[in-house]
Amino acid sequence: MKNIKEAVEKRANRPIKVMQFGEGNFLRAFPDYMIDIANEKGLFDGDIAVVKCVPFGNLDRFKKQDNLYTVILRGKDNGEVVNSARVVTSIQKAIGCYEDYDEYIALAKLDSLRFIISNTTEAGIVLDTNDHLDGIPETYPGKLTQFLFERFKAFDGAKDKGLVLLPVELIDDNGKQLKKCVLALAEAWSLPAEFTAWVKNSCVFCSTLVDRIVTGYPFDEAEKLCEEMGYTDELLDVAEPFGLWVIESEKDISDEFPLDKAGMPVLFTDNQKPYKDRKVRILNGAHTSTVLLGWLSGLEIVRECMEDGTIRGFMNMALSEIKPGVKLPSDEVQAFTDSVFERFENPFIRHKVLDISLNSVSKWRARVLSSFKDFYNANNAIPKALTFSFAALLAFYTSNTMEDGVLKAKRLDGTEYIIKDGEAELKFFLENSNKPVAEYVELTIKNSDLWGEDLSQYKGFNEAVVKYLTEIRANAKVAADKLLKGEI
Repeated sequence: MKNIKEAVEKRANRPIKVMQFGEGNFLRAFPDYMIDIANEKGLFDGDIAVVKCVPFGNLDRFKKQDNLYTVILRGKDNGEVVNSARVVTSIQKAIGCYEDYDEYIALAKLDSLRFIISNTTEAGIVLDTNDHLDGIPETYPGKLTQFLFERFKAFDGAKDKGLVLLPVELIDDNGKQLKKCVLALAEAWSLPAEFTAWVKNSCVFCSTLVDRIVTGYPFDEAEKLCEEMGYTDELLDVAEPFGLWVIESEKDISDEFPLDKAGMPVLFTDNQKPYKDRKVRILNGAHTSTVLLGWLSGLEIVRECMEDGTIRGFMNMALSEIKPGVKLPSDEVQAFTDSVFERFENPFIRHKVLDISLNSVSKWRARVLSSFKDFYNANNAIPKALTFSFAALLAFYTSNTMEDGVLKAKRLDGTEYIIKDGEAELKFFLENSNKPVAEYVELTIKNSDLWGEDLSQYKGFNEAVVKYLTEIRANAKVAADKLLKGEI
């Protein structure tokens, strides 16, 4: 079978406009894929230089394939099953900043360079003032500061040679945090005041929100998929069709980075927070409020939850309590909700419920509690479905055994499972979950260390959780049916 590079007849020669810190699956199936389509439509005309920013690993697969690879999008979109493959040609070169340092630094002197995209994990954007300017700095902010300083020197601080920073690391205000790190390092390294001014005034640090499930290389199916495509591809990358890239910037960069005009799901805004709130409350909140109930009802994967009328009905009920608190136009909220259901129904992904159950206490607090409070304040009554989800959490966390840092528990049907959370959380449930129901509930809802506040202040919450927990422990599926019918 031929190599993927033999399957591409002609490749355009485009200037490098983007440098990318990170070569992983997500970046290749998200911004690199979008840039490739914008190039094809004649809207961007720019290639990417990928930089491996860690000292381990290699780029042999990129070199072997001339940086070409395939992205397969599989899932549901507007009610239709999608299964499409595209060869991505937007990466022109892939280099290691440790192995190819001179070539890497030379990118700073490229007149055509305008954007830097990064995905260095949530722990990547950290400030370490002990990092060094000489040689290769250890942290990503250190590497970026050094790179920007090299560019500043190469172009004598020209105002039009500043860069646009597009971090996609999953932390709040990632662009603002990255800028703070760069400015702090510039001060720690005693770099010229002119450089600091150039960073502040000529570089644009965007905070971004990204959303797409990327499952990466399909090890179990790769051989079959390559046979269908007619070529080998060691960088094959699989993702869902849904995507969203919200880019917050004080300066409008949409004309320079016109991915939205190429039909890509990119949204430019001066405030990304409502979109993050929408994602956390609707997508993450639907997961967190539903999956523990699904597990206790005998279901193993998210898609099974969506195929079960009771659990799907419960998710709808929970979302009806969540959506009014999202501060965006109702049609946008509903469209996003519809897309969430399609994503959960993806026939190509086996998303295990127990994988989502990790750290459910902090997840309920971060993803569900704000919706609970908004509903209560608006209606002077507790939201029944979200309260029921809290009771399901208490049922799921019922255990009298801890081994190797996890709790061990049994479902009603006898299936054993483990509960993973923080040490303090697990210790609390180990000590209290087998006490009489009323005592267990009271101790839990009054524990402000778990929830950030005393939940007993919400009128009717204590009594409802006791009632729901009793029903769920007897039979979770039957309890959910009773809730939907208004019988409890």
